[in-house]
Amino acid sequence: MSGQTYRIGSVSRLTGVPADTLRVWERRYHAVIPVRSDAGTRLYASEDVGRLTLIKRLVDRGDAISRVANLTLEGLRERMRGADLPERLAMSERPCQVVVRGPYLAARLRQEAGTLAGLEFTGFFSSTEDFLAASFDPTPDVAVFEFPTIHGDQIPEIRRLFAHSRAARAILIYGFASRSVVESLDSPRMMTRRAPVDSRELSAWCLSARAQPWACALEDDSAGGMGVLLPRRRFSDVDLARLAAAAGSGDCECSGPLVDLVATLAAFESFTGECAIRAPDESALETYLHACAARARALLELALERAARASGLDVDGKD
Repeated sequence: MSGQTYRIGSVSRLTGVPADTLRVWERRYHAVIPVRSDAGTRLYASEDVGRLTLIKRLVDRGDAISRVANLTLEGLRERMRGADLPERLAMSERPCQVVVRGPYLAARLRQEAGTLAGLEFTGFFSSTEDFLAASFDPTPDVAVFEFPTIHGDQIPEIRRLFAHSRAARAILIYGFASRSVVESLDSPRMMTRRAPVDSRELSAWCLSARAQPWACALEDDSAGGMGVLLPRRRFSDVDLARLAAAAGSGDCECSGPLVDLVATLAAFESFTGECAIRAPDESALETYLHACAARARALLELALERAARASGLDVDGKD
């Protein structure tokens, strides 16, 4: 087995599935088939961790283990999208913010943007260079990338675009590509679809992508709800710089340190997210750390807002 492997205890913590249950799922339903070390220890691949996480979420929602245990990974994702969409959309009434890179798709969606309910397009780019030169604030929910053809040597470029966008999810629309290239890009965070695509269908995919759970987030009660959609940033880098300057010139003793903590967590959140994208074969731990950082950052943002308001600082940046 190539890539990082995990013992059953680590898998149990990452997926929220008790070790005894994992053994039953393997023995009775063949949900995954771990390899054995020379000492007889079960070893699970990152793909097994993602698969078991999806299975657990479906079982928690009422699916019988016998019904979902032998679905393909794509089948599990499709079933999860359908199960999650109504609940996730109800959790947030704001539009799904989307950024688009692609010569044809960007021009087309620019014209149709007003007709696609639930979406707010925050940028259209025809080239990779223009996309990488842009900054995204607020961070988009979904990045849509269009490539007429994809070859193996373009995979780093696509991952770089995704990392630069800082989006939670990506949808890759392609014309022609080998199966191996598509499979190497398809992941819990990147959906691959072959062109041509209908605008309404793409709109549904964007809403579904935003609604998906994080494949390696913890699910037990001690995780503090980390299986839900990761929280967006309350304060941009510009907001934090403004609050830091205001705190430094006033009498507030808490806001300054809180600004530093939020900024540090936001940077770590971005770093772990980029690591998960650039090393998909070893992304389980990075995705887990990314989720931890996002939740911790959101908690401290609330603390910062409360402390800043109590000190009379301008939290909203209004005149």
